[in-house]
Amino acid sequence: DALDPERLMQCPYNKHHQIRASRFPYHLVKCKKNYPDIAKELATCPFNARHLVPRADLSNHLTKCNDRGFIEQDIVNQSTGFQRKQLNAVSTWQAPPCAEDWETDSLEQSGSPFVWGMTKSDGKRSFSSSATSEEKNRLPSRLRAPEFLPYTISWK
Repeated sequence: DALDPERLMQCPYNKHHQIRASRFPYHLVKCKKNYPDIAKELATCPFNARHLVPRADLSNHLTKCNDRGFIEQDIVNQSTGFQRKQLNAVSTWQAPPCAEDWETDSLEQSGSPFVWGMTKSDGKRSFSSSATSEEKNRLPSRLRAPEFLPYTISWK
């Protein structure tokens, strides 16, 4: 029943507040601001921040706290190296060989790169607005180039 999010818990700042366990951490922050005098008198358990006890009773609470066992178990696991062995495990995965060579691919491409508005005629490049779309670009027939640029060219 300790893990039930609908379980009602009593607020340490105001005994009349009954809060669902799922909302309890948020309520503690809010009530701490609303009751600063009571907040000064309470100490937070190092094993569970939801445990707020009077400062005088903190040492007694620490010896009886149910969450102490979880922390102690973590300390035991760390001292035996249980977690370190898992973190230091070496991966045997290797990247597959890559057959791509972008430099070779760029050299093998025929012709010069596409430049908007430029046509290639007799090995020379010239600007032409009357060229057909196939001369202007080498796009497949299902694609077409825009009829105008969204900006003006400063060198025109």
